[in-house]
Amino acid sequence: MLLKHANLIPNQTIHICGSKSVSNRLIILSALFNNVKMENLSDSKDTEVLLEAIASTDSTVDIQHAGTAMRFLTAYYAIQEGQTRILTGSERMKKRPIGPLVEALRELGASIDYLETQGYPPLKITGKKIQKSKVRIEADISSQFITSLMLIGAKLPNGMTIELIGQMTSKPYLLMTKRLLKNIGIEVSLEDNKIEIKPFKLGEKLSNTAYITVESDWSSASYYYSLAAISRQHINLRSFKSHSYQGDSALKQLYWDFFGVNTVSDTQETAISLLPENTLYPEAITADLNDCPDIAQTLCVTAAILKIPFYFTGLKTLKIKETDRLVALQNELNKIGCLTKIDDGSIEALSFHEPQVPISIETYDDHRMAMSFAPYILIGDLKIEDPDVAEKSYPKFWSDLQSITQSIIL
Repeated sequence: MLLKHANLIPNQTIHICGSKSVSNRLIILSALFNNVKMENLSDSKDTEVLLEAIASTDSTVDIQHAGTAMRFLTAYYAIQEGQTRILTGSERMKKRPIGPLVEALRELGASIDYLETQGYPPLKITGKKIQKSKVRIEADISSQFITSLMLIGAKLPNGMTIELIGQMTSKPYLLMTKRLLKNIGIEVSLEDNKIEIKPFKLGEKLSNTAYITVESDWSSASYYYSLAAISRQHINLRSFKSHSYQGDSALKQLYWDFFGVNTVSDTQETAISLLPENTLYPEAITADLNDCPDIAQTLCVTAAILKIPFYFTGLKTLKIKETDRLVALQNELNKIGCLTKIDDGSIEALSFHEPQVPISIETYDDHRMAMSFAPYILIGDLKIEDPDVAEKSYPKFWSDLQSITQSIIL
């Protein structure tokens, strides 16, 4: 896709679909319990794949690139008594570690076998009744491993106690899961490094049906914050709450502190307005993104375009995403004029230079790589090598971008 140098049309409104993170958690809970009704579900490919997998009766389930589905279904299938499933995915998925979750489930008594490489998909999962209730798992791994356990906890006869070892990564995502469990009537606590989930007794009814409208996705909102910061123009986004339990809502404060973009909420309309106000940028940006690593790419691109030196830490989990996002970021930021240094959990801007044109951004089968670099069109022409990867989380992104910009060619 060739994106031509464009201007942002001020005061336009975008309605982003429901949060993928919230939607996928609710899909599993809806399959396990009968009192969850959902509205404004994500229209992302990941959510579509998960819905199809839950409905499937096939012995082999292929979740393609959907990492959330791989992790959530591993625990879900482990407690489906009398069912045996082979859970597989794309070649990249077969290189994304699943070992810590599998070992935790095995510790509880689950029957899971690796079919190719130890610690990685595909998996053969034989569902059974799990009697044990206590498990230990490292806290600094993907929060989706821990969430996967939390989602099934109330279905175990004795509930579940999860001991988290070490420092937590992406804690807001665990708090999101806790809140969703409570919303449907499940007793759960998260204190210090211990999560306790009370069992759902056979024959017992949960609280009245929980009708949950899924808030729009804050990760997807980050691209509009970037556009607002670079253009200094006003953008409106619908179906966002003033107080969100999505970890990526931290971008409100980050974009105000670093780029002078104020977020004004309209509670009655469940909408927010992005209002660039302060144009006095900091000499340098430093932030620990341990709680919100998924917005690291957008922050890096925004800072690089505005030529603000940055140093972001807390990014250890980026190495096991759709691609090694730190390596991918280093490669592609250099193309737009920013030389960086990376290690296992951080990225630092070293210097800025004039980019060599034409600029062609590799996407590495990673949706966020495609969308996070798109705001560069406010500076110059840009080619996105594989725009279709955006469907993983935000299928309408390119048409939405076209609707609020001038002189863009799809």
